[in-house]
Amino acid sequence: MGLLSQGSPLNWEETKKHADHVRKHGILQFLNIYNKVKERQRDVLKWGDEVEYMLVEMDDKNGKVRLVLNGKDVLEILQEKGENINPNHPTLWRPEYGSYMIEGTPGQPYGGTMSEFNTVEDNMGKRRREAASVLNKNETLLTVTSFPRLGCPGFTQPEYKPTPVEKGVSKSLFFPDEAINRHPRFSTLTRNIRHRRGEKVVINVPIFKDKNTPSPFVETFAEDDGEAVRGALPDHIYMDAMGFGMGNCCLQVTFQACSIREARYLYDQLATFCPIVMALSAASPFYRGFVSDIDCRWGVISASVDDRTSEERGLEPLKNDKFRIHKSRYDSIDSYLSCCGEKYNDIELTIDEDINKQLLDAGIDRLLAQHIAHLFIRDPLSLFQEKIHLDDENESDHFENLQSTNWQTMRFKPPPPNSDIGWRVEFRPMEVLNKQPSARCLSVCQMICALNVYFPPLLAMTHCRQTGSLIIWIVLLIFLVMVVFTTVLFSGELMTMAKWMREFVSKHPQYKQDSVITDKINYDLLHKCDRIARGEEKCPELIGDPPISNQSYFWN
Repeated sequence: MGLLSQGSPLNWEETKKHADHVRKHGILQFLNIYNKVKERQRDVLKWGDEVEYMLVEMDDKNGKVRLVLNGKDVLEILQEKGENINPNHPTLWRPEYGSYMIEGTPGQPYGGTMSEFNTVEDNMGKRRREAASVLNKNETLLTVTSFPRLGCPGFTQPEYKPTPVEKGVSKSLFFPDEAINRHPRFSTLTRNIRHRRGEKVVINVPIFKDKNTPSPFVETFAEDDGEAVRGALPDHIYMDAMGFGMGNCCLQVTFQACSIREARYLYDQLATFCPIVMALSAASPFYRGFVSDIDCRWGVISASVDDRTSEERGLEPLKNDKFRIHKSRYDSIDSYLSCCGEKYNDIELTIDEDINKQLLDAGIDRLLAQHIAHLFIRDPLSLFQEKIHLDDENESDHFENLQSTNWQTMRFKPPPPNSDIGWRVEFRPMEVLNKQPSARCLSVCQMICALNVYFPPLLAMTHCRQTGSLIIWIVLLIFLVMVVFTTVLFSGELMTMAKWMREFVSKHPQYKQDSVITDKINYDLLHKCDRIARGEEKCPELIGDPPISNQSYFWN
């Protein structure tokens, strides 16, 4: 979700004029926070998950599924019934990029005890029931990563046509501006990314070449002004808007460590799990009504917010820009933060040398200084007139402006100013999964990995023999369960969501082996996903076949 400031948004040219001001004061805000809480110790381990949902309409009569653009209304009802009247309500709801999306989190963070692990799945189910209770009769809540026909004609309710004109927000041939959340942050980000880049974003996903897929696969675009034909590659699914990435759903987990030292170590430990968990949670094989040759959304979302100019991408010599930047703002991390991980920092970072020196002179160690100086090579993308001049001692909007628009696999998060929140890390690579047990398993898996900070397996086993500690044996047992879960996924005994979806489509009677997801195929697929999520239909291929079924309590 990121920083949701209110006010009068500036266009790109106006924002660009204030970029150095934002960077300068963002660093001052970071230093003020750091100096106040750098010695802070003994914060308790807390954590929480963030699940993004899509609101859809099931048109049973016509066999169609559409994304419902009423997320703002649903959100207001949920907040009015929940946190607005009860600060301790067990769920919290926030907006997301799509006007058909909402984000749910637990009302209070979980702790690090074994008993609280069992509450994760229950809270996820509570969120589903709560949101479903305020929807219309023919609407439902889906936890699918990518809507298969996103960007196809008539994919929204109400239906809107894209406006591929310069005055529009995204200028997309496929994604209407009305599908973007009405909060000014989201439309401003979309427009300013396009204007900073100097053209629309270009997303090319290889198409899955089935028996009857045209070869080469080449599309024509009726309303193209030339950008699409220049950007689209043969045998690829072409997309042209931020909504094709940020309009997908994901599952994220945030941890509060007991100190900055532990947070940096945890950041490094979890970073190694990012590609593994991304593969385990793979759930997005379909884009713009076609079967693709990828299973994860990461490359799509990375390209969808790539604001780099042609100079920064290395296509032209540096003339007007300062840095050659090798990655999109949405990508993997580039360095480890703890002293334990320093020897593995084998990538030369692009950093702002002046900012790096300022941080070093202020007493920040080299690893943390280069991390911040690397984030701050970017320009701010969204700025509000009322938020230009701030109190650097007590506000952090300029720091968060750049921090929250560096969307990496891991995020290192200093405490907000003057709060009792500790140093945190955010684990960001996971796709969202259709079933609560799967989502819970991956969330808790990361928690167990976090506990490795306290109980490295070899040390834990030695300690168990010495003390017979039950709690450490439980940690090891759960860790082994997670290893088994990982093993059965890798062995093929259980399917990833992406593989299951592919098999469903390939066996559908309407599928013509041409890589096309029709309205009917899309309806049948998502209808089945909905029934599985409700507990009305079993799916042992995805989550196994437990001897005791407790699936239905999510909705009853």
